[in-house]
Amino acid sequence: MMDKKRWHLLISGRVQGVYYRASTEKRAAELGLTGYARNLPSGQVEVVAEGSEGQLHQLHEWCKGGPPDARVDAIEITEQPPSGAFTDFSVR
Repeated sequence: MMDKKRWHLLISGRVQGVYYRASTEKRAAELGLTGYARNLPSGQVEVVAEGSEGQLHQLHEWCKGGPPDARVDAIEITEQPPSGAFTDFSVR
């Protein structure tokens, strides 16, 4: 797929211990994205997702709110070259 993109998102706020990763996994899978979500020692959640630009924009919109108990203060997005290394979306 020529239009496949890869976004690296760093999500800051109250995003650990509130099912952020599991909820992101569910939403990304619904959107047909591949990649992963994981907690970082900094307290941020890192999301790496590959898919179409439209799918990635939908995930980004979702990440701004996250699950009910989350509070998202900031999201930093970096576009990277897609690797095609993922077969699904998982929590790490």
